Amino acid sequence: MNKWYNTKSEHNDVILSTRVRFARNLEDFPFPCRLDAEGREKVCQTVRDALSDVSGIKLHYIEMENLTHKQAVALAERHLISPEFASPQKGRALLLSEDESVSIMLCEEDHIRIQVIKGGLDLDGAFDLANKIDDLLDSKLKYAFDERIGYLTQCPTNLGTGMRASVMMHLPALSECNQMSKLASTVSKLGLTIRGSYGEGTNVKGDIFQLSNQVTMGISEKSALDNLKAITMQIATQERSAGEEFIKNVNVLDRITRAYGILSSARLLSTEEMLDLFSWVRLGSVYGINEADIGKINELTEKMQAATLACTYGENLTDNERDEIRAKTVRETLFNA
Repeated sequence: MNKWYNTKSEHNDVILSTRVRFARNLEDFPFPCRLDAEGREKVCQTVRDALSDVSGIKLHYIEMENLTHKQAVALAERHLISPEFASPQKGRALLLSEDESVSIMLCEEDHIRIQVIKGGLDLDGAFDLANKIDDLLDSKLKYAFDERIGYLTQCPTNLGTGMRASVMMHLPALSECNQMSKLASTVSKLGLTIRGSYGEGTNVKGDIFQLSNQVTMGISEKSALDNLKAITMQIATQERSAGEEFIKNVNVLDRITRAYGILSSARLLSTEEMLDLFSWVRLGSVYGINEADIGKINELTEKMQAATLACTYGENLTDNERDEIRAKTVRETLFNA
């Protein structure tokens, strides 16, 4: 089954993935923070029943309390749930498609969080699929909606469209040239925000940044998507321009080739080191300095993070055992070694 990271895109030198998320609440229930476990379970079952016949999409129903801590964290590592949703709480559930492109959190901050992830830059495709699911729910359930304000959400910053759209971007040249603070200030004036790949308050790993819309009121979904797409393409152009100059520096070339050498021969790799080395190797691949497969790097980035790896190879692995498996898998996948 192909996942988003297997999708080839003309912009995958800079743009890794696209996400569109809708926040929705049911009119007949208080917000999740005011519901007891029984009330949250009722919301989950109501939404599950309404989505029993989504055409062309098979959704698996997962009760979060039945997962181990590592299984829940692994979902967050793969951006399928929020980090907050990974904390154990009775009355929370997840609807997840087989290819992991669709994930629907039930009773997170809002009753319903519909999320669609696509590989590369595909805001329209992600929106269309999320909107299809939203329309189906809207036809069967009664959303909390105000004619003047729009969709009602627990957090005021989501009022209006309730839509957050984002793109994940690899920006090593702009980052290493200390341009990110200036870029963050510029995009904030345009109604966008740029931060770590796991959202607000998270550290940047592997020079991967998340660019997303901030404004949800007084603007249509189409306008928000068009604005995000236009700014994304401008940043991609800036990164390419900076990259062309960046790789002329012998110190940069040395970092790229050393990273390639370490990945091809390392016997132990931590998650942090792997992501840092991937950033340099990906940059080298974009400019023809090495032949690393960007699609495989994307896949390894998802599968070789700590909790995800532990769920695959055993949750009782020591840190050293996990780092050894990670290094071996990277060698075999990228270098057939």
